[in-house]
Amino acid sequence: MALTKSDIVARVHELGFTKKKSVDIIESLLEIMKSTLENGDDILISGFGKFCVKEKNKRRGRNPATGSDLILRERKVVTFKCSGKLRNKINGTE
Repeated sequence: MALTKSDIVARVHELGFTKKKSVDIIESLLEIMKSTLENGDDILISGFGKFCVKEKNKRRGRNPATGSDLILRERKVVTFKCSGKLRNKINGTE
């Protein structure tokens, strides 16, 4: 089951913040992250991982429904690479 934004707000609320303050904190954090990525900058959170904006070149693709060829436009995508600490914690090898 996925962790939702409302779940995160609830956990911040458990730390002693008001519900409104918890929502404001999470919304502010997400807006900072979105604007940083929109500007093409990376986000590095020590002990967690790195969000990067990568440029994808134009390439040939195929519509899986019809099988027809098409050209996929140039675009930017966000990638995430977890830190070694997080990887170890997930794998239980801390």
